[in-house]
Amino acid sequence: MSPRTIIRSVTWTVRSDTEPGAPKAPIYHVECTTCGEPSEATEGDQVSPELWTLQHVGRNPSHRSYRALTTNFWRVYPSPADDVADPPA
Repeated sequence: MSPRTIIRSVTWTVRSDTEPGAPKAPIYHVECTTCGEPSEATEGDQVSPELWTLQHVGRNPSHRSYRALTTNFWRVYPSPADDVADPPA
C-alpha cells in the first residue's frame, strides 16, 4: 500500500461548548503574583475570587498584584453542509 493525501475544504464554526459534561459557565480564579497563592476556582462565580483577593491583601498588605484567570470552553463544529464524520472514540 502506498500513502495518499486527501485534501478538502470544510467550513468550521467555533461556539461555546454546550455538550453534556462541559461546564455551564466560565471558571474564574485569581493568583497572587507576589507569593503565588491561588484562590479557589469557581464555576460562574466571579465574586468569590474577587473577595478572596481583598481578604488576601488584607492579610498581606504588600501583595497588591494579582493574575485573574477566566477559562471558557469552546467546541468546533463543521458546517451542516459539510459531511464530516465524528472521529472514533
